[in-house]
Amino acid sequence: MTAGDRRPGSRFDDVADAAARAFRLLPTTPQDIRPPSGPGPPRPAHRVSADPDTVERDLIKLVLTLVELLRQLMERQALQRVDAGDLTEEQEERLGATLMILHDRMVELCARYDLTMQDLNLDLGPLGTLLPPAE
Repeated sequence: MTAGDRRPGSRFDDVADAAARAFRLLPTTPQDIRPPSGPGPPRPAHRVSADPDTVERDLIKLVLTLVELLRQLMERQALQRVDAGDLTEEQEERLGATLMILHDRMVELCARYDLTMQDLNLDLGPLGTLLPPAE
């Protein structure tokens, strides 16, 4: 079966299966990760069970996290362009309004799925958090 022969819903099934496999690789709690200085060989992290009741919310959380990361990167790039004088006043206004609308939509989507913007900030362990702290 080629990609063109698949029924439309099967692509979503593939995404759900991939998300379930990815979530099984994540530790469930910080206690599941032994510090490197601990005695003995490192133990494997416990796996998250992909609960069918929460997989949609978890997938939405992942997607919103990526969108928020991209939104913040676009905002920083826009500020750099404004500081460099690369934009006209009209472009600055339009860009600022667009970024504010995108932020508002992110807040709305988080509220719809009972998430906060802080829920989207993944802890990357020794690297810190994915998103910079809110100012």
